[in-house]
Amino acid sequence: MSRTDAQIPICAGPDPVPKAPRFTMPPLACDCHAHVFGPNAQFPMVPDRLYTPPEAPLGAYKHLLATLGFQRAVIVQPSIYGTDNRATLQAAETDLSRYRAVVVIDSSTSEAQLQRMHDQGARGVRANLLFSGEKAMTEVRTIADRIAPLGWHLQVLLDISTFPDPYAYFSTLPVQTVFDHMGHFPVAKGIATEGFQALLGLMHEGKAWTKLSGAYRITGQAVPPYEDVTPIAKALIAANPDQVVYGTDWPHPHIPVAMPNDGDLVDHLADWVLDAAALKAILTDNPARLYGF
Repeated sequence: MSRTDAQIPICAGPDPVPKAPRFTMPPLACDCHAHVFGPNAQFPMVPDRLYTPPEAPLGAYKHLLATLGFQRAVIVQPSIYGTDNRATLQAAETDLSRYRAVVVIDSSTSEAQLQRMHDQGARGVRANLLFSGEKAMTEVRTIADRIAPLGWHLQVLLDISTFPDPYAYFSTLPVQTVFDHMGHFPVAKGIATEGFQALLGLMHEGKAWTKLSGAYRITGQAVPPYEDVTPIAKALIAANPDQVVYGTDWPHPHIPVAMPNDGDLVDHLADWVLDAAALKAILTDNPARLYGF
């Protein structure tokens, strides 16, 4: 049964005064995971959604990018819009030299629509497998087959520690897989977790990517710097620094902690990445390869 709007949690907005990070971004640094919301009158949300965000328009996001020092960005389709990708694609299309998009599709999406989305900056499809079953896994494989000719990737949201045999499944897809939020599993489970080790193996062999994003979604701590996430981030980077990108996850919808400041979140990179060359790879070179800048 669908919930009424009054039953859907309303999210807090991002900190309106983001701080600059304590390090200088390399040229053409890319924020590889963010969303835009609204205007609500133009882009209606699906009724059966998990949360209701405040409007977070492209103008506010551009201000954040300038404050943090990013020159490029990837705008990811949020679940509240279902397969209506208009808000995401219209934002990306405003400047295709700077922006790319990750969209959500289904079996009704035509080849012509896929090509049109490619022309608007789409370079990947997002699939939510947090509560996946056999049917969802079959659908994702079908989607991967359809997007392979476009050179797109599959971006997945799942708890890597509960997914059945992730190495066997994702290593056989015809496209690269990008894992949201560092595998999206509670860090208390530890690096030795079987699913996380499978993710490291996929990355080491060049068969998967990971986004260093959403630390507050997997931490057991209430406020930054979420030090319990550091071993996870460092293990991912060590597995293959050429298969890692970074994302702010702005405007931080539906998070389980108090709203952090974006400058504090970006500062995590200074603790996770100690080598200037690796930092440039994660922020500039890797995104350029993955998203075709």
